Amino acid sequence: MSFVVVYDANVLYPSTLRDLLIRIAAAGLVQAKWTEQILDEVFRNIRKNRPDLSEAQLGRTRSLMLTAVRDCLVTGYEPLVPALDLPDPDDRHVLAAAVRARAQVIVTNNVKDFPPEALQQWDIDLKDADDFVCDQIGLDAKVVWSCAQQIANSWRTPPGTIEDVLASLERCGLVQSVAELRAL
Repeated sequence: MSFVVVYDANVLYPSTLRDLLIRIAAAGLVQAKWTEQILDEVFRNIRKNRPDLSEAQLGRTRSLMLTAVRDCLVTGYEPLVPALDLPDPDDRHVLAAAVRARAQVIVTNNVKDFPPEALQQWDIDLKDADDFVCDQIGLDAKVVWSCAQQIANSWRTPPGTIEDVLASLERCGLVQSVAELRAL
């Protein structure tokens, strides 16, 4: 069984980063999990910041996310939420989902709201997206490179190159990961 991770909304929001994280999971490096509530947050923010995208486009993206990663949805975590203590109570659902899914890691760029002492009792680690992707490169660099190449191959308007994908990931904060991929 793969390593179980919960992706927080902020790492699923940027399209290229979302695509890479989903492809890493689809390739079998990790078993990615999220909730409908996490997806609601992702798509609420996309709607706010990208009013040019239609509901049909957003619905298609959400549907593709759910079919790309087998058994990605965590359910039944809601009763755990009130018992959890985090600096931002609005993030408790993410920890509750990780506990329910028996995840080893939460992947988020919102590290300040998930202090180590709040996660220790659940034996859950926290990784920002860059550290997480670096870990995946360390496990299987060829698979992560292939995921990035697949993203480039999927870009049609305009067509993309691997360098375009790496530049986009760098803008998403994957500085160390991109440096490691460029060094391959």
